[in-house]
Amino acid sequence: MQLWTAFIHTGWVGKTVLAILLLFSILSWATILIVWRRFSRSERLSKRFVSVFRKAKRLADVQSAANSLTYSPLVGLFKAGYAEVEAQIAHEGAKVRSLDSVERSLIRASRIEGARLSRYVPFLATTAAATPFIGLFGTVWGIMDSFASIGSTGSTSITAVAPGISEALINTAAGLFAAIPALLFYNAFVQRLRHSRGEMEDFTLEFLNLTERNFM
Repeated sequence: MQLWTAFIHTGWVGKTVLAILLLFSILSWATILIVWRRFSRSERLSKRFVSVFRKAKRLADVQSAANSLTYSPLVGLFKAGYAEVEAQIAHEGAKVRSLDSVERSLIRASRIEGARLSRYVPFLATTAAATPFIGLFGTVWGIMDSFASIGSTGSTSITAVAPGISEALINTAAGLFAAIPALLFYNAFVQRLRHSRGEMEDFTLEFLNLTERNFM
């Protein structure tokens, strides 16, 4: 209730700043939920796909399982690599002549999958970096307004300026409220992205080994 009262008495600049910070906060929490769900699903499906892939003795055996686990980034790598293998087999007669071409297709697919996993994550970094300064701007503006009131009224009593300063400091608190969760989850998602990229690098090596054993 006190926060609402302070918001009502805040000037138009303060209200604008708080509205911007609220928008950043809502969007960042929506981003957190979307990205968290994306990583959780991709990690769960990747574990299942790796289990199927390592049990398979031929690449063709993995194809049917890949179609039901499409949200795993490893499936994207497998499909890209398998398409290149099939293209070479069609022209070379059951042989893969260029393992480098298969590797390039896997690397290209890993970049695409990495970009898909990291979609919207940079917005959290923007929120964490920008919102404290937006809140600070609202605070500085409010304090300047309070000192302008001192000049116009001639009163130097703390009771005269305390309400205006406290209202101004709400902007700083709102900026930190938006920034701290965004920063924490951004760091967590970056760590999970590194883990996913490591998994894709390991899978690339495993795919190349299996291709070499079966087609060269």
